[in-house]
This record gives sequence, structure tokens and C-alpha cells, in this order.
Amino acid sequence: MRDFSSIDSTAFDLIVIGGGVNGAAVARDGALRGLKTILVEKGDFGGGTTSWSTRLVHGGLRYLEYFEFNLVRESLREREILLNTAPHLVHPVQLTLPLYDYSSRSYWEIQAGMILYDILSFDKSLPNHRMLRPAKLRQLFRAVNPNGVKGGSQYYDGQAEYAERLCLEIILSAQAADAVALNYVEVSELQRHGDRVIGLTCKDGLSDQTFTIGSHERTMIVNTSGPWVDRVCQQGVEGSTPAPIGTTRKIGGTKGSHILVNPFPGAPDTAFYVEAAADNRPFFIVPFLGMYLIGTTDLKYEGDLDPVKADNDEVDYLIAETNQVLPSARLTRESVRFTYSGIRPLPYAEGKKPGSISRNHILFEHAAEGVKNMVSLIGGKLTTHRRVGEEAVDWVYQQRQQPVPPSPTRHQPLPGAILPNDRRITQAFADYGDRVQPEALDHLFHLYGAKAVEVLALIDESADLAEPIVSYLPDIKAQIVYAIRAEMAYNLIDICRRRTSLAIQANYGYDALAAIAETLQRHCGWDEERCDRAIQNYVTYMRENCIPDYVLQSDALETPKAPAIVG
Repeated sequence: MRDFSSIDSTAFDLIVIGGGVNGAAVARDGALRGLKTILVEKGDFGGGTTSWSTRLVHGGLRYLEYFEFNLVRESLREREILLNTAPHLVHPVQLTLPLYDYSSRSYWEIQAGMILYDILSFDKSLPNHRMLRPAKLRQLFRAVNPNGVKGGSQYYDGQAEYAERLCLEIILSAQAADAVALNYVEVSELQRHGDRVIGLTCKDGLSDQTFTIGSHERTMIVNTSGPWVDRVCQQGVEGSTPAPIGTTRKIGGTKGSHILVNPFPGAPDTAFYVEAAADNRPFFIVPFLGMYLIGTTDLKYEGDLDPVKADNDEVDYLIAETNQVLPSARLTRESVRFTYSGIRPLPYAEGKKPGSISRNHILFEHAAEGVKNMVSLIGGKLTTHRRVGEEAVDWVYQQRQQPVPPSPTRHQPLPGAILPNDRRITQAFADYGDRVQPEALDHLFHLYGAKAVEVLALIDESADLAEPIVSYLPDIKAQIVYAIRAEMAYNLIDICRRRTSLAIQANYGYDALAAIAETLQRHCGWDEERCDRAIQNYVTYMRENCIPDYVLQSDALETPKAPAIVG
């Protein structure tokens, strides 16, 4: 059971609500600049919008058509910063944009946009774009549908395959700077007095304990709860009287869904950025963890935020549009290995089409609604999270009427960053090469960066932790123990979905559950009852969030059984 007694007696300078990538960035920036900081997240770190993205760190090429030049410039600058401060998690990726006669932009309009994209990324380390005439496009990609093709373009952006781990490393960096970060803690009340929030009543989702996060006269609160921003604002209570913070709706989310499929005939070596033939909506086909990530949809959404799942129509749409541009793929519903879906926390914009709603973020100051020490983030995306953190902490210092110190996050690497001349990889192969397969060592450094040596050190405690979790993947059992001991994982969903990618790669994670449960019993003190309950909760989560309804209706997926218990 977690102990919250020290929190009850501490007055924090900065309270962050929401532990996605933006909230993590605010907490890290605040702690690094010397603020006494606490972050609370109602679920797991990175478990919301962060884990629902297309995992691209990009400038937003299509934002140019809405004349959001400042957003594109900001995004391209942040892309470059991430390539340098998180090189183990953010990598360059080439994108190919095929153009057809049904495309909404002509060849020359795309070329003009690409030139502007290069100009706005004048300080980049990535190559400039190149245009492709129809013959060249067909030469490079013989599987591309030739009917009506007008050519194309190639350019570079960034990819963060492990977006959840990017978020986690930001949290770990914040903790190293003395921030308190708590997952599975939900804010149940914003305690108001006059024009201030004077404290937060919180509930620990792991133990049902209730505790209070206190404040002082200069405490500032940053609400980065994404799609749940409005819900948090409704938790205001003055004395015993409900007093919501504002009555205007701020979030008008849109639903975005993705599917994952195995490599298929004609699958491109690079990422594709495609305009759908059915409705001209842009979507991506991206190489991802040995598979292909296809998405996203962009639909207005007014339903429940928990849970959200790709529906059958969305799956069919993404399959059909992929087959349209790459006819030899011949994807079907049976090709889909995993799905995920979530809600973008976009500004509420009545009457606007989802694709035309600005992706720029807004720091909404609640002073206009009678609360002076709170701001809510509306919008925000994976690429610009660091900038969101910097802006929010600047606001905190301004409200506190203090000089604003410079943010160190533009240049400070994340904990796992492996920089030039780092010898840890070479040393790890020398130290563990006789106990761990080379592909597993390589995988660990891709997943954990420099912190892979901490995972490997667990093997010195027990040799069985060098064993693979499933035979066909490079993940080893030490990662399970490390997730519990060092990464604040509390359940199988945390381990399979966010600390590793087993949920995506191992048959919805089902193939890994027996080995995980055995390891947790042997090394982490879990008993049979806890493992059995954890497996049941995991299966429920997968059914409600990731397994398509048509699969569930067909009973094509066997429900895993609890493993044999270690004696």
C-alpha cells in the first residue's frame, strides 16, 4: 500500500493533473526549474491520448493548408530537439506521399508546400524533400496503384514507436529532479475558496485511500488531462457546495482509430502518407515493430471516454483505403492483429469538420471564470509536448510574480539517451553476450536506451530473468521485474501495453501472460489470487479496447487461462 502521509503535509508550488506526455513535460520542466512539483494521473502514465497516437513526431504538413505556419514551425523545431535529446526513442522516418487524380491538391501545390516545409525547418538535420514524377514513383514502389497516379513526394519526419516509453522517461526525469509523480490517483474534488483552488482531494485507485494535496498562496495548477479537461473542471467544490470551474465547454474531441497488420504483399519500406479515395481524409501506413500501423480516422465523438475502441466500420475503412493505394495487399478483417482508438483533445468548435479544427494548443486561463491559479491545456500533440511544458511553467512563474528562469529542457537529454561515444552498449554485449541473445540485447537498448544496463543487471540476481518471455520475441523476463520495481507498473496492462509492446506483438499479449504471471510470483511476491485477478482484468481491457468486435463475435480468439502457480 502506498503511503501518502508526506503529501498531506506538503504544500506544492505546482500541481499537474494528468500524466500523459504533456502533463509529464510540465512536471519535468517545473521540477527542473526548481518548483516543488506533484503530478497525479487517474490511470497509468501515457495511458490516454499519448498511447493512441500515430507515433509520429512531425511538423504537420497538412497544417500548411490552414495557414498554421507558426504551429508547423514550432513542431519542426520540437522535432529536431527530440531527435537530439531522445535519440533512442525518436528516429527519422521517410514518408512517401503518392498523388492521384482524386487528390485534393495538385502536384504543383504539393511541391510548393514541400518547399515551404523545408524553409520552415531551416535548422533541421534531416534531408530536404524530393518530388517524384509518375514513372519514378512507379519505379520505386511497383505495388502502388497506377490508375490515375500523378506522381508524389518524399520527405522526412520523426517516429516515436514507443510513445508510452517517451512519456515514462519524461516522468522519470521529473522524479530525478524531485517531482512527485503518482499514477492511478484520481482527482475527486478541486477545493475552492474565493478565486483560488486551495487543494485537491484525491483517491488512490489501487487502495481506495483518500488524501489531500495541499497548496499555499502561490500554488499553481495545470490541468493537462486531455479529453477529460472538462470533467476535471466540473470537480470544483467550495465548502460543501459544488462550484464547477467555468460552464463553457472546452474540449470537442474527435475519435482516431488505428489498425496493425503483418507485412503484406507490396508493403512499402518507407511510411506512406495517403489521401483516402473515399473522402480525401489523410492517413498513414507506417512500418512499426515489424508490422504496419495504419491510421488514423478522424470522427466527431460525443460518447463515453472510457473505454474507446475502433468499431468495425473504421477497421473496414482503413482496410479498404490501404487496398486502394496498394492493391496487392488484399487486406481483410482477418489481417488485423491489433487495434487501438482514442479521443483527440481538440478545442470545441461547433460546426467545423474534424480535419479543419486547429491542432494548435491553448493554455486556457481560468481567471476569466473566477479562478486565478489554474490553467487548462486544450489541444496539444506528441510532437510539441516539450514546448507545452515550457509555456506552462513560464505561466506559473509569471503568476507567482517571479523572474522566469530559462527552461533547460531544450538541451537536456532524457535519462535513456545514448549519445556519441557512449560505450555502454559495447560493454553490455561484452558482459551479457554469453547469457542474452544478441537480438534481445539490441532490443533492450532500442526500448530503454542507456537504462537497458539496469534491466540487464537483474540477470545477475537470477539467471532465469535472461529467458525470453515468448519464444518468437526478443523481450526477456527481466523487463517484467524492472517494470514493477523501477517503472511504477502495477498490473499486466501496464507491463504489456506501456512498459513493453507485448500486447501488440504477442497475440494481444495473451501468449505472454503465463510467463509474466510466473515471473511475478517468483520475483515480485505476487500470489496466485493476484495473478488470476490481473489476468482477468487484462482480458477485459483487451476485449473492451483492442480486440475488434467482429473477432469477439466469432469466438476466434481463445481466452487465456491462468498459468500454473509456482510452488
